Amino acid sequence: MMGVVASSASAAAIRLSSLSHSSCSLLPLPSRQGPAACIFAAYSKTLTANGDVLLDGGFSPKKIMGADDDELLGKIHCGEDFGKEGEHGTSSSWKWRLVIAYDGTQYLGWQWQPKGGSVQYMIEDALMKVTRCTRKDLLVVAASRTDAGVHAWGQVAHFVTPFCFERLDRLHLSLNGILPQDIRIREIAAAQPNFHARYYAHKKMYHYTVYVAAVMDPCQRFYAWHVRESLNIGAMTEAAQFFVGVHDFTTFANSSKDSVQRDLAREILSFNIVDEAPILRFEVEGTGFFYKQVRNMVSLLLEVGKGILPPRSVCDLLASHDRTKLARVCVTAPPQGLCLISVSYDEIFLAAPRKFHLESTHHLHHV
Repeated sequence: MMGVVASSASAAAIRLSSLSHSSCSLLPLPSRQGPAACIFAAYSKTLTANGDVLLDGGFSPKKIMGADDDELLGKIHCGEDFGKEGEHGTSSSWKWRLVIAYDGTQYLGWQWQPKGGSVQYMIEDALMKVTRCTRKDLLVVAASRTDAGVHAWGQVAHFVTPFCFERLDRLHLSLNGILPQDIRIREIAAAQPNFHARYYAHKKMYHYTVYVAAVMDPCQRFYAWHVRESLNIGAMTEAAQFFVGVHDFTTFANSSKDSVQRDLAREILSFNIVDEAPILRFEVEGTGFFYKQVRNMVSLLLEVGKGILPPRSVCDLLASHDRTKLARVCVTAPPQGLCLISVSYDEIFLAAPRKFHLESTHHLHHV
């Protein structure tokens, strides 16, 4: 049975059951100034316009954990058998799964950059501030390393801590308060020790948006590719079906800096085109995608829609296994139209560790 990371009821507080690594101990942070600082404070129920909880004052591990007394800070409070090898890691390591949405306009893609400017950099920065762990401790990994300007609604990532969060809602609110408003943590859940956001992903869905009109809507300029010509939707739909199935996508895979020799066969499970004029949305789901593959496929389909190429040109280009042939007939579609909608996993990898069923979804939004 297949499953997509989904939401469940929100928890009510946060506790840390074990502070086993001194490098990640939750020590009080100095008081901060400005709106971004209020996340490190005593919990209050003040809501911002977008629904985030603001905290004010200095950061207190006791308050953010929901502890009633100092004794809890020195106690291990795990459920029976929780934390043992084979359930959620070891007694000194716990893994957590995130579902993340972001507007990629201002970012250099997902992948961490030494000088900042990436989504991963911002996520790790928020996690480090809350947990006091280092990048080396957290080991953040995402299902998809989206490019600069590409958006996501259902990016999935995991991270590791040397202590256990017993309840996750305040962690959830704190992270969203620290992060800029164009990045949101949609879900947090406990993950099994062998869960891997990237390697265990069974399928992914991307949407690519095109704005078809003589004049571009300025409100859509960061989220769609402007195409002025009229398009033959029927011809594009016919051509898109030639992508469905298992194929060698050498022709549609751009080389990347970390690319290695590997099998370039992937399966496209569905490829649909939704016409909501002037918006045209390409919805593609597959077992995996190579660097700029979706953008290259969409660009070719637009050439078919303009009448420049016949639908069967998809078959010919797939069979050629030659990236240069595609480059002669179309350019790579720009990044702003692309959005990672969801990442799916087998249900067995999504089950909570035994006797540990915590999830925080804030406003209960399912992927």
